[in-house]
Amino acid sequence: MRDIRVFVELPLSEGREFVAPEALAHYAKNVLRLGQGDALRVFDGSGPEFSATITAVSKKELRILAGAPLPSAPESPLAVHLGLGLSRGERMDYALQKATELGVASVTPLLLSRCNARLSEERSESRMRHWRQVIVSACEQSGRSRVPELGVTSGLDAWLGERSELPGLVLHTRDAVTLDTLEPAPQGIRVLIGPEGGLDDVEFAVARAAGFRPWSLGPRVLRAETAPVAALAILQHRWGDL
Repeated sequence: MRDIRVFVELPLSEGREFVAPEALAHYAKNVLRLGQGDALRVFDGSGPEFSATITAVSKKELRILAGAPLPSAPESPLAVHLGLGLSRGERMDYALQKATELGVASVTPLLLSRCNARLSEERSESRMRHWRQVIVSACEQSGRSRVPELGVTSGLDAWLGERSELPGLVLHTRDAVTLDTLEPAPQGIRVLIGPEGGLDDVEFAVARAAGFRPWSLGPRVLRAETAPVAALAILQHRWGDL
């Protein structure tokens, strides 16, 4: 039997029967080819996960009954909050997808000076919806039942002012520190990663003034979409659950 997990943007509880949102109904009927009586697993992004059964299918609607709670993959003990310089198209999608798989707690796209992508207000709303779906799909695939927070695209100063009680690392080769300097192990950490070309000197200075410590991932230059994967894997291995 296929182990099908789907995200439902409705509050779920044991015994609740609901009409699937239109997009989910289309996906279940036309992509997954599910029908009445088929079983699946459902989660609403807040943590719990439930067994479920499709109780009715028609042209107009698809109904699902949430059953008993199921064991779900635990979240990492290390909450990583990622500020990520905006990059184009599939590169940004890849970074968000892999960051979700690696247990990131939140991601905020940042508009930095060397970003080669710019968003109008209308396009920003469209991109946010798209990125949210990328993250949800990564949760469905990876077994996560808590959907990471996607912060509204912002400038650097606004993001640096958030969660200021947590230690911060900025990816940079200048004056780089080792993770040993952050002992004892933090419960949460902020990580700033620039776009292609990295942060400019002013942005780096602003991050340093906000208490962020430079951190290098080694002697080779990583692509903008590769750096978050490497950084998260290292941090989760050091203090998380890898």
